[in-house]
Formats: sequence, C-alpha cells, structure tokens
Amino acid sequence: MADRPSLILILGDQLSPEISSLRNADKDRDIVLMCELRDETGYVGHHKQKLVLILSAMRHFARELEADGWTVDYVRLIDAGNTHSFTDEVARALKRHKPGRLIVTEAGEWRVQQMIDAWANDLDIEVDCRPDERFLCSKAKFADWAKGRKEFRMEHFYREMRRVTGLLLDGDKPEGGKWNFDHDNRKPAKEDLFLPKRLRFKPDEITREVIALVEKEFPDNFGSLDNFGWAVTAKDAERALDDFLKTSLADFGTYQDAMLSDRPFLYHGLISPYINLGLLDPLAVCRAVEEAYGSGKAPLNAAEGFIRQIIGWREYVRSIYWLKMPDYRDRNALSAKNPLPWFYWSGETDMNCLRQAIGQTRDEAYAHHIQRLMVTGTFALLAGIDPHAVHEWYLAVYIDAFEWVELPNTLGMSQYADGGLLGSKPYAASGAYINRMSNYCEDCAFDVKARTGKNACPFNYLYWDFIARHEKRLGSNPRMRQIYATWQKMDAGDRKAARKQASEFLETLRADTQR
Repeated sequence: MADRPSLILILGDQLSPEISSLRNADKDRDIVLMCELRDETGYVGHHKQKLVLILSAMRHFARELEADGWTVDYVRLIDAGNTHSFTDEVARALKRHKPGRLIVTEAGEWRVQQMIDAWANDLDIEVDCRPDERFLCSKAKFADWAKGRKEFRMEHFYREMRRVTGLLLDGDKPEGGKWNFDHDNRKPAKEDLFLPKRLRFKPDEITREVIALVEKEFPDNFGSLDNFGWAVTAKDAERALDDFLKTSLADFGTYQDAMLSDRPFLYHGLISPYINLGLLDPLAVCRAVEEAYGSGKAPLNAAEGFIRQIIGWREYVRSIYWLKMPDYRDRNALSAKNPLPWFYWSGETDMNCLRQAIGQTRDEAYAHHIQRLMVTGTFALLAGIDPHAVHEWYLAVYIDAFEWVELPNTLGMSQYADGGLLGSKPYAASGAYINRMSNYCEDCAFDVKARTGKNACPFNYLYWDFIARHEKRLGSNPRMRQIYATWQKMDAGDRKAARKQASEFLETLRADTQR
C-alpha cells in the first residue's frame, strides 16, 4: 500500500498546519478530509456564534491548505449525500480515494475518540492515530503524575508545568519568589475605569455565507449573531493576541475577577476559542506574555495569572478529563436533581447578576471565568440544579466550550459533582461575593444585604439552605468548618426562615423549566 495515498482527517478543532496528522505527509499524493456534520453541530444546541466561528474557521483553513498545495476533500453541511456522521463520511471518503491508510490526530472529546478507535476494525483500514502535541502534558505523563495521589491539586501540577516549560523561572526558582500571585488578582473594577476598545473583526465573504447558513439551518438555537466579531483565521487570531498584549494584559491580573454591567470583555484575553480551535499555539501565547513581562509591558501578577490559566488550569482539566472518563460525566456527588430554569436560556430574571451574565452570553457567546463560576455556576450549585443539565448548557452557550475543557470545569469546579476531585470545597457563596466583585447589585430588584424577607437576595437564603442540606457530607471538610460553626450559632428562627424561603423559592423555580 506504499504507493497509495493516505487520507488525513482534520477535525474541526485541529485547525493548525502543525497538527501531528499532517506531519511528514506528501502534499502531492495525500488527501485531507474535512467534514461539516450535523452530528457535531447538533449534539447540543450550540450558540449560533459558536457554530459560525467553527464552520467559518474550518472553511478558511481548508482554503489555506489548498493555497499551500494540499488536496482537500471538503464536505459541507448541506452537500448532497452528506451522512452527517464521522464514521460514515470517512467510509465514503475511503471509497472515493482508496487510500492505503487513514491518519488522524487524537480527538479532544471522548465520544469522537471512541469512533476513531473503532475504525480500523469497522472500516477495514489501517488507522494511524497520533497524539495531539498542542498540549504540553501527555495523557501518560499525567497518569504517572496522578498515580498514588489521594487528592489532585492544580497548584502542584502547575508548578511542575512551570518547571517543564521554563516559563517565569529565575534559575530553578519562580520569578518574583512566588509561584502564584492570585492574591493580587482580586480587585473589583470601578464603573469609570477606562476600558480599552477590543479588536473585533468584520465578517468576510466566507463568514457572511456561514452566518446565512446558520441562521437558516439553526434558527432556534440560542444566541444572537448581531455582534459576531471573532477571528476566523490564524492571522487574525494573532492580531487579537497582539491587541490583548498591547491594550489589556497589564491590567488583566488585577481585575480578572471583576464584573461590570454591560462591559463584557474588561481586560480579558478573548483568545481561548482560538487556542482551542488550533488557530493559536498555547505555548507560543505564553511565551509572548512572558516576553511582555520581561520587557516591562506587564506586571508579574498579570503575566503569572494568565500563564497559570493556560499551562496550569487548561492542561490540568484536559488531563483530568482523559484520566477519569467516561464515568466522570455521570458523577453527581451532591445528588442535585432540579431542572435547569428557563431563564438560563431567556435571561428573563429579576436577579441582575444572572440577567447580566446570561444576556452577555446570548449576545457575545462569552462570559469570563468568574461570571461562569460565581454567578451562573454558583446559583446552579445553590439551587441544586442537575449538574448534567448545567454541563450541557455550558457546552452549548460558550464559544470556547469543548467537552474536554468544559466538563471538568462544570461538573468538578463549578458544581462539585465529582465530590472534591478538582476543588477542595464547593464554590458556594452568598450575594456578598458578587456585590464585592461587581456593580450588579446596585441595579437589582433584590437587597443583597438582606438574608431573608420579601426583597432578600436569593443567593443569601439559598446559600444557607445549601449549607444545611449538605451538612452531613460537608460538615467535616476542614475548609467548611468555620461556615458550619457560623450556621450553628445562627438564631434558630433565622435558620428556619432561611430554609423556608429557600424551599418556597426552589418550588417556584422548578416550575420555570424549559418551555
């Protein structure tokens, strides 16, 4: 079969010419296969902007490959004969091209990798499945690191990744004498704070064609396309990175946890979708941030905080995902079973923090990590929402969401459904945290300082109800003991009132399910 071409399958989140499946291939002989499939566009109700980003980026990448001399067999969503299944489209391509083997880089998501693993037998073809070298820690290396550990803590893993990459090291010591400057990165932003105008991109002809396609084929999907301005090529993704480095990195660290009404981007990077699609290389991004620090263009707390999100958290959650799947997806340690409220889709709620975070998500397909963790995530946690429904919502609505990164963040970090594998305690909080880190509470119908009563912030009484509901499981947690001591000292009447109001609120919430 040495004289027969290879068929090289490029998945929609592998849009890099350096992807391992293209290495040592023969442009004059081998054939690249790319497919737009309803199995992928429809397994959750993806945000319209997410669909446009991925499909447009795929089409641009295919055009770039062709310009570079590759033969690309590109199956479009509405092509006649499209089976909309990876397995069936590979089978059809095998018949068209009669290759000697199939080459593919390992999938980011479990369900797709299961298909790939079956192809050699089911399709009677030699399959060369290569590691995804865009990640810095292989699955095998993480398994070795995790072996024998009773607890997994990202901080320990992150320090190892700093040593492996050499990022922000002074010899063998961390730059600045500390590994982590998170303590310096928790300041609220002021309403009159000057915020940079972030670089956005006007849709070109290909993107406009895809926008029309998505509006026609997915009219009922969540989200608006009015504000679509994401980069769809590696060149524009690099421009977005440069814009972040010049305008926002210096203040990224200080205000990375802050939230302001109608200010969706603040100083955040806005480049995670490009890294996850392959338009930007994660290590190169970190090197650029390190260089900005070294040249005095950004303080250490900003550079370290940003790099930690990529070589620390991003690598860590991907590794947890592959180590613990497939049963990880089914975990529900707190037995949360309430349905997802309809306002997660409509944004129609009197709670301004949720209205802001969800409305922003609808308009931009984006919310930063604190909005996800401490607003939409914390509310779902306190309200006992089924973590699998929360997982599907996060996977659907965010432009950078792929299961390998989203699932551990949602089930583990946000909802504590893995029982503490990722986080040492639940991220449960009353309205005081949101009030401290945002201006949301100023324009809210509820009183963030009231624990109970007609106008009390629902986060407050839901918080204490959550503490009471899970005392048996969480009461012995060393990081929760002070909270439970406070609960026990609380006036019995106040405790009863909080739980009664929470029960009434949750009963009303259960009626607000998907309509």
